Amino acid sequence: MPIIKTHATYEDLIALPDNLIAEIVDGNLHGSPRPGLRHALATSVLGWTLGRPLERPDGSPGGWWILGRPEVHLGDDVLVPDLAGWRHDHLPRVPDVPWMSLAPDWLCEVVSPETERLDRVDKLRVYDART
Repeated sequence: MPIIKTHATYEDLIALPDNLIAEIVDGNLHGSPRPGLRHALATSVLGWTLGRPLERPDGSPGGWWILGRPEVHLGDDVLVPDLAGWRHDHLPRVPDVPWMSLAPDWLCEVVSPETERLDRVDKLRVYDART
């Protein structure tokens, strides 16, 4: 996926058209088209399959919050994983905010040819540095 802008800011990210999934990784602004329907189906099935047994609506210990395509701010990086999970003991409730600054306890990327390097190399390096 080509880099749209280097040394990007959040203002650069929000200036992109709404039809793009925008992320800043290592200072580089990336914008990818919304995923195709097969990608969306795979993500939905995974989220539903994993979320149902793990989520506990009352927020009780041991449960998880599994979110689809949350915006996650880790330092200067702005990432949008396909799925991300936070344990209830790390995140007692899902806040009413547009993005998270708490690194997820678990995440999943449904890899497509266009985003494979970004997902498997660049973004993974950012997540790994936060664990």
